[in-house]
Amino acid sequence: MRADTFKFTIPPARIAQVPAERRDASRLMVVRRGAGVIEHHAFTDLPGLLNAGDLLLVNDTRVKPCRLHMTRAKTGGHVELFVIRRLPGDAPAALATDTSACYETITGSGGRLDTGETLTLPGATATLLERDAFGPGHWLVRLHTATDPDDYLRSQARMPLPPYIRRERGHDPHADIDRQRYQTVFAAQDGAVAAPTAGLHFTPEVLAACASRGINRSALTLHVGPGTFRPLKAATLQEHDMHAEEFQVPQPAVQAVHETRMRGGRVVVVGTTACRTAETVADERGLLRESNGTTRLFIYPPWRFRCTDALLTNFHLPESTLIFLVAAWLGIDLTRQAYESALAGEYRFFSYGDAMLCLP
Repeated sequence: MRADTFKFTIPPARIAQVPAERRDASRLMVVRRGAGVIEHHAFTDLPGLLNAGDLLLVNDTRVKPCRLHMTRAKTGGHVELFVIRRLPGDAPAALATDTSACYETITGSGGRLDTGETLTLPGATATLLERDAFGPGHWLVRLHTATDPDDYLRSQARMPLPPYIRRERGHDPHADIDRQRYQTVFAAQDGAVAAPTAGLHFTPEVLAACASRGINRSALTLHVGPGTFRPLKAATLQEHDMHAEEFQVPQPAVQAVHETRMRGGRVVVVGTTACRTAETVADERGLLRESNGTTRLFIYPPWRFRCTDALLTNFHLPESTLIFLVAAWLGIDLTRQAYESALAGEYRFFSYGDAMLCLP
């Protein structure tokens, strides 16, 4: 299948720059695969669209603030430092002091950065130690702060919003709301550098309404990495080098899926990240196993879903791995119809946008 199967343009005005006033004020498109029917709802209608005995399988990863706007010490130029992960404790002893730590990072700059350069920010300095240490464009960086570097990042770094959401470098009036809203209400496991955005629409009230109707919820974890924003560059899907992401499937999720299958309920997977995790470990009966590891699973047509009986998702970038996962569930033609309907109906797109419920 060609990577340009979904080649169309989303008008900038349709790309949500801020979240809806309330999480559950989003719109909800419902696409019924078997009937080929598209319906339009509000997200608060979700409990009534599911059945008693269904299971919401969510991704409980927590997004960590990790974006720093720094200054090049030698030129005064701007550099964006995107901090991916702190390296294990066996980093070189000379670098493992109480107030410094080594990180894998991605940098963004108008000019070429050099090994050994220093970047500055009030309360912190970063030394660029090794280019391409973890892959093209990924730097090994030492971050030095007055307190523990992780504490500094939690308090001073900004949320890692995707590039299509525009924010100011300096004082950003949206910084506080992004910290709150680019995070699900059930986030529990630190580690993501991007949100599992299908879960952003849930409120305690919607979850309570689901529970009152006998709709259960369980969680697995996939720490969404920066590769989720990587566009398809190969001509065909088979040639695409899928990024790796860490996951954990705990025993309660395994048990919840098993019990749902036993009573004839449906596993309603919330988001493409939860879907990729579930499909990575599911057996032929659609049951999960307790496990942890990394996945590079790229789901695209044709794909036989084993665990996913329904899918809740957002509207995605046209030429992305995510829209092909949706097409694997709905089919190519119905996916195109859904996106055309969303554009005509002025739905809001991407991370802070509206949602889609894909039903059998």
